[in-house]
Amino acid sequence: MAIQRRIRLDYQPLAASIVRARSEHYEPVEIGLSGTLQVGAPGEWSNYIKAAVEAAKTRWNVPHGIEADVTSDLPAAAGLSSSSALLTAFTIALLRANGIEATADELMDILPDGEQFVGTRGGGMDHAAVVASKAGCALLVEFGPLRLSDVPIPDGWSFLVAHSLKTAEKSGGAREQYNSRRVAGQAALNKLGIKSYREVAELPDLGALSDEEKRTFRHVVTEGQRVCQAVAAMRRADKEAFGELLCESHRSMRDDLQVSCGELDELVEVAMKNRALGARLTGAGFGGCAIVFCEVGERGRIAQALVDGFYAKRSGFVQDRHLIFAEPSAGALHG
Repeated sequence: MAIQRRIRLDYQPLAASIVRARSEHYEPVEIGLSGTLQVGAPGEWSNYIKAAVEAAKTRWNVPHGIEADVTSDLPAAAGLSSSSALLTAFTIALLRANGIEATADELMDILPDGEQFVGTRGGGMDHAAVVASKAGCALLVEFGPLRLSDVPIPDGWSFLVAHSLKTAEKSGGAREQYNSRRVAGQAALNKLGIKSYREVAELPDLGALSDEEKRTFRHVVTEGQRVCQAVAAMRRADKEAFGELLCESHRSMRDDLQVSCGELDELVEVAMKNRALGARLTGAGFGGCAIVFCEVGERGRIAQALVDGFYAKRSGFVQDRHLIFAEPSAGALHG
């Protein structure tokens, strides 16, 4: 689901074929629209603006650039899709500056591949949520073909986003580890002679796979099953089943996919010891945030328990930045 924290662009169309961008957190950049762009050093925010330009150019003619000021209350490198939000914001702004109103399906055709310009071999779920989420709903994202379905979040359900205080730079140090999981998953499919994970109803014999391929394959298959079960639990407002699925998912991310870390595991443990309904890491892992599921009436108590049991023994905690009551909010095309 999209949350109320977001990246905002205040932009003006330009006659010139350039993008100028300023941010309160980064150095100003200027990028030309013509020619082939080269990716910069890992972690440079200009890479995501270049990715937006490259993504837009794969489908449309965009002769006119923009001048944009970027503001954000969405934490960076926190597993909250800030990179996908930045890419999406610049892509939509650049298209609109050229008189193009792209649909969700059209944007989903270009955004996931666009982010791979940066070197992160992710999927399209983050972009789908950023683009197409509706207020009060989670978004079920299916691929091959793309299908987006709204799943209303039951009354009384609440989510806390708790930062581990460890950053997760997908465009920096964590990128190699992140990408290796994607490679292992594809290698497993190839060795098993399977075209897509959508074809897998139950786990086959994994004896031909390496240890990493086995673990990655098992996580992806069982996570897909958990998604279906979680949607069903949400539609029947079964909070206990939904919460247990979150915990199962975290264990799989920790033990099979191996993308958790000690801080995230501790956050989940503290939440569950204080009677949260469920918790798991969110995003790509290697740091960033955990999402904690609880009833609305319990979230204040659980938030304080996280402060006392996790944050009190660590430096750098700022409650408004690191412990968020997440509200299911509208994405970029519905806001």
